[in-house]
Amino acid sequence: MDSPVEIPFKSFIQLKPEESTAIYLQLVFEFIKAIQTGFLPEGTKLPGTRILCKVLAVNRNTLIKAFQDLESQGWIETLPNKGTFILSQQKQKNKAELAISKEQNASDAVGFNFQRSTILESPIENSNLPYQFNDGMPDLRLVQTDVLARLYVSKLKRRKTSTTYEQIELRSHLNFKTHFSNYLNLTRGIRISTSNLLTASSHEIALYLVTKVLIAPGDKVAVASPGYYMSNMTLTNTGAQIISIPVNEDGIDTKKLKEICETTAIRVLYLTSNYHYPTTILLSAKKRIEVLELATQYGFVILEDDYDFDFHYDNNPVLPLAAFDSNQKVVYIGSFGRSLPSGFSYGFVAAPAEFIKELEKHQNILEPRIDVIKEQVLTEWITEGEVHRLSKKNKKTYKERRDHFVSLLNEKLKGKIKFKIPPRGLAIWVEWLDHFNLVQFQKECANHGLFLPKTILYQTKNITATRLGFGHLEKEEMEKSVSILSKSLEIIMQ
Repeated sequence: MDSPVEIPFKSFIQLKPEESTAIYLQLVFEFIKAIQTGFLPEGTKLPGTRILCKVLAVNRNTLIKAFQDLESQGWIETLPNKGTFILSQQKQKNKAELAISKEQNASDAVGFNFQRSTILESPIENSNLPYQFNDGMPDLRLVQTDVLARLYVSKLKRRKTSTTYEQIELRSHLNFKTHFSNYLNLTRGIRISTSNLLTASSHEIALYLVTKVLIAPGDKVAVASPGYYMSNMTLTNTGAQIISIPVNEDGIDTKKLKEICETTAIRVLYLTSNYHYPTTILLSAKKRIEVLELATQYGFVILEDDYDFDFHYDNNPVLPLAAFDSNQKVVYIGSFGRSLPSGFSYGFVAAPAEFIKELEKHQNILEPRIDVIKEQVLTEWITEGEVHRLSKKNKKTYKERRDHFVSLLNEKLKGKIKFKIPPRGLAIWVEWLDHFNLVQFQKECANHGLFLPKTILYQTKNITATRLGFGHLEKEEMEKSVSILSKSLEIIMQ
C-alpha cells in the first residue's frame, strides 16, 4: 500500500475558497469523488490531520469536521492507535496499479504529457433515481416538436438553386441576425443592429468567447457571492483574480463594490442582474443606476448575463442594464430557445460593433461553419410569430408549476424554510431554518428516491440553502419530491 505522504493529494483534492460552499463540505465532496474514482482505494491509510492540513492548506478543525462527516457516511474509519483508513465498495486494484501515481497512470495510458486543468472540472452529475431536482431547467417534454418538424422538413425540401453554398450561408445568416436583432430589440429594449450581435451555438460558447477576448491573466474580476459555478469556472480559467461581492436583499452590494474600486483596478463585473444565480434576487432600480455609474466612473466593463429572461411571469418584464447603457460599458450575454431541444437553442452577445468583430475572429476557429437549415428554421419561427406563441404558452405553464410548487413548500415544509416567490426563472432559493448537514440530507433523500446534485447545495457557517428547480417537474413529480424532502428532513433531525 502507498505511503500516505506519497499520495499526491493536491492533484485530486481541489478546493476553491472563492466559492460559497463551506471548505469542510468541499473537502467532503472531493474525498468522496477521490474514493469513487479510485484515487483513494479501499484500505488506504490517510496521513495524520496535522500533515494533511499542511498538504491541503486548510485549518485542522475544518479537516476534522470533514472527516467526521466522511466517517458518519461510511467512507472512512478511524481506528485508535492505528490511524484513519478508506472504506469503499469499489473493487481492489492490483498492487502494481496502487504503486502508480495519477500522473504516471496518465502518462502510461496516453504516451505523452499534456497540460491538465485543475479548474475546468465537470460539475454535471447523473443519477437513475426516479425523482430529481436541478438548478432550474425547462421541461423539454413541452417542446412543440410538430411545429419544428414542419419547418425543418419544408426547408430541406426546398428546391436547390444555382447559388453557391457560401452565398446561401452568408445570406441566411444575415437574414437570421436581422430578424433576431429585431426580436431582441422588441422584447428586451436593447436597441442593437446586426453589427452589434454575435450568435453562438450555446450560451456557454458565447460566455467563453467574451471572457477570452475581454479578460487577460491577472485581471481583477468582481463577481456576486454566492455565484454561478459554471461562469465562475470560466472566468477563473482565464487567469483572472476573482473578487467576491456579497449579495443583499436588493442585489449586489454596490457600497462594497465602490470600496473595492477605490483601491483596486477592476476589469470586469460579472452580473446576473435580472435573476441572480443562485438566489433569484432582482437587482433594484436604484442599484442598477449605481452599477452603471460606477462602471463609467472606474472604467470597468459590466458583463451582464441574462440567461433566464424568457421565463418571466408578469406583463412588464424588467429590462436588462444593456437597455440603459449610454456609455457602451455593458457586454450583454443571453440565451434564446431554452425551451427548444439543445440543437435549436442559441447563445448570443450584444455589444459594441468593434468588440463583436473581435469575437467573430475567435468564433471562426471554434465554429467555422453555420447551420444554414437551423438558422432558416429559427428565422421562420420568429417571423411567423411562433416564438411568441410558444413563449406565452410556456410562461403560463411554468407560472402554474411555480405556484403549485410554492403551495407544496408552504404545506409540507412550513416552519422549516423561508423563501421568496421569484417573479421569473425556473427555480426557488430555499433557506432552511434549522442548521443541518446538507451532505447527510442529500444522502437521506437519495435513500428515498430523490436526487439532489451538489451544485444546488449551499452551506456556510451562516446559511444552509438549496436552489430547487421546478420547471422540469409535473405536479405529481413535485408532490412526491417535496414529500421526500420533508420526510428526509424529519429523519436527519431526529
